[in-house]
Amino acid sequence: MNQTVGAPRARAFGFALLAALPLLSGCASVVPAGTGSRPATVTPAPSSPLGTPRPYVPRPSERPGAAAQPIPATPLAPLPAAAPPAEATTAAASGVIAGPEFATLGVSAEQAAAALAAFRISCPSVQRRTDASGLTFGADWAESCTAAKNWADKDALAFFTRYFGTVQIGAGTAFVTGYYEPEIAAARTKRPGYDIPIYRRPADLVEVDLGEFADDLKGRKIRGRVEDGNFVRYYDRTAIESGALEGRGLEIAWAADAAEFFFLQVQGSGRLRLPDGGIMRIGYDTQNGRGYVGIGKLLRDRGELQPGQASMQGILDYLRADPVRGAAVMNENPSWVFFRELTGPGPLGALGLPVTGRASVAADPKYVPLGAPVFLSLDRAEPNGLWIAQDTGGAIKGANRFDSFWGAGEEARAIAGGMAARGSALLLLPRASTARLIPAP
Repeated sequence: MNQTVGAPRARAFGFALLAALPLLSGCASVVPAGTGSRPATVTPAPSSPLGTPRPYVPRPSERPGAAAQPIPATPLAPLPAAAPPAEATTAAASGVIAGPEFATLGVSAEQAAAALAAFRISCPSVQRRTDASGLTFGADWAESCTAAKNWADKDALAFFTRYFGTVQIGAGTAFVTGYYEPEIAAARTKRPGYDIPIYRRPADLVEVDLGEFADDLKGRKIRGRVEDGNFVRYYDRTAIESGALEGRGLEIAWAADAAEFFFLQVQGSGRLRLPDGGIMRIGYDTQNGRGYVGIGKLLRDRGELQPGQASMQGILDYLRADPVRGAAVMNENPSWVFFRELTGPGPLGALGLPVTGRASVAADPKYVPLGAPVFLSLDRAEPNGLWIAQDTGGAIKGANRFDSFWGAGEEARAIAGGMAARGSALLLLPRASTARLIPAP
């Protein structure tokens, strides 16, 4: 969600294609495993002018990997709470009420152990960061982070029971999507079958912090370039696809499939499967400053995708059915992501630290302290349990909105590809925080 798997971009805007669609989510949101240097064979739809409804219906055997069938579950109901104030923009302003003790939530020992391992990774950052949610101070995390260093994973349930209380933010009604680390076919050098450029950050891409110029613009940034002494918008997707960056030596690799690379950009990071069988991992570096447009919603609004087809797999089918039409549709999303090669652990989330499959979620930092544990109880069983908020996403906004990270591989892709679950959510906060936030009875 990270576009990323997250990136130091705070998953700048989303592993979250899926959130831009009726049933899809960073921030989100998935790409199938690469299919080699040739697009999948599909039955073309009759050509039609862009925007003219002409639904494309692929044969089931042509789908490049279906989303996993949901495992239904009965979620816990949110706790009764007053409606958040309309002007609320943070968790603290939305209303905070005490939740049940962690030990009563039914988290499995395996989930708790995975969450504890992920929590340890976040501890150095969570103690340094200024919490935009208004819920915690850095010092609040000191006791639990110190204990986590040497706490045995097999006793993780006891760890969370001892050091954390639970709270509900606002109405507590949760919506959860999914993302994963895609893997696509690519090569380090241009060669037949590998001719889609993957660019690094250009030197002329300038990021401006508007808060340096006006106090009421703090936290807002814009990106662009200087041309003839003027600051102008950076090249959009159409210009870049048309060669605006060619000849500058910015290519770090070359993808085999334009549609798969498009979805990898939505994710924000991924794995490149090289011709010799090796793997090159790339992560989000920056973005061109153009707003993200979810093409799935465009196609649904035009009637070119029918209900049930607005999944990642359905959109890929559509794009590949007519490559010319598909390229035009992709160019309606003007956003372009620039990458860097990752040589250490990864993928990286918004904290600049590795995220963990089946343990990390993306959240809105105005409503969830990054690094905090999150308990999810949803109408789909797979994401139920304990997670750690370690990432962000442009489409992951507001209270109790999460994007669950499932790792890499076929199973992760299948689960994340159709993830859209609803239910309730609780945050786990250090005891010092809950004591300050919740008045004693």
